[in-house]
Amino acid sequence: MNDLQKRTWVEISLGNIKHNYEAIRSDIPSGCRFLGVVKADAYGHGALRVASLLQDCGADYLAVSCLDEALELRDGGITMPVLILGHTPWQYTETLIENNITQTVTCLAKAEEYSAAAEQLGRELTIHIKVDTGMSRLGFLCDGSLSEEGIGHIVRACRLPGLRAEGIYTHFAVSDESGEENRAYTRRQFSLFLHVVEELRDRYGVSFSLRHCANSGAVVNYPEMALDMVRPGLLLYGYGDSSHRLGLKPGMRFVTTVTTIKHYEPGTFISYGRKYETKRRTRVGVLAVGYADGLPRAASGKCSFATRWGPVPQIGTICMDMCMADLTDVYEAEVGTEVELFGEHADINTLSAAAGTIPYELLCSVTKRVPRVYK
Repeated sequence: MNDLQKRTWVEISLGNIKHNYEAIRSDIPSGCRFLGVVKADAYGHGALRVASLLQDCGADYLAVSCLDEALELRDGGITMPVLILGHTPWQYTETLIENNITQTVTCLAKAEEYSAAAEQLGRELTIHIKVDTGMSRLGFLCDGSLSEEGIGHIVRACRLPGLRAEGIYTHFAVSDESGEENRAYTRRQFSLFLHVVEELRDRYGVSFSLRHCANSGAVVNYPEMALDMVRPGLLLYGYGDSSHRLGLKPGMRFVTTVTTIKHYEPGTFISYGRKYETKRRTRVGVLAVGYADGLPRAASGKCSFATRWGPVPQIGTICMDMCMADLTDVYEAEVGTEVELFGEHADINTLSAAAGTIPYELLCSVTKRVPRVYK
């Protein structure tokens, strides 16, 4: 990107992501494997670039959401193991096998479909079993009255021809949330998961080389739950309430520029809907960023951005391609001045709270028209 293209962009610090990888890796138990979650274009950071970095750093596994994301990595030269966390239709079993992609299996019916397809090909599909311990989304149900049936279905799935059951995992719902009730819920999920794994091993002789359940929240808050492999997602990119404990650094800096500066008298309405009225003579900067770039409209009038001289409040309704900021108290700002929406000087948590959302959504919402500049 040259200077003439400087409108709005994101800077991706591969150095910060590498730092985060090394910090997390040094904090987990020796011998524990590292799975880097790179779904949703690596949370907006660029799946291929981040996957290449992790592969060079010696990570053990990658995780994506769907087959298209996995194939993007393979087409880009990524050779390390890749796990699909979501659903893949059985009709693509051959594609999974040909590309050495590991598929999550969430119920017996899907296992039977993959098995039949793999057996017809005379090949073997590597799978990881997903157990639903309380997320209530995907996975074999093994709690309470469903315990015997669920465990029995896992046994049958693992013994089907054409399938190699390498791993078993679950997903925590509130491991990143504070409070004793949330801690108790996470511990209960973990206890149920261990019970299922132990029953499979002790009663049926079914064991797995990879047991994993520690997502970002659990990596920091429940280190005893690391087991054979951890699965940091948001944490890898330097975000989350617990990131400061490991000294992590944000991987993305979202930046825009001042394109126009105008002065308005008191009593002037700014932007759509007349939501904001100036209370003094106001120096208003028009910023080259809007909700079509990934700045949430819901944050209108509730947030501030960072300049080198201090914060500037966002005023008026955020538009599709631009928004306004009050530059009255930052007289040094001029046309072309860089304004950081979030990054090292503007906390993404503050902006996400203003928009009534979470940092995950802001990272994934930066649109394709915003250039990525890799540092």
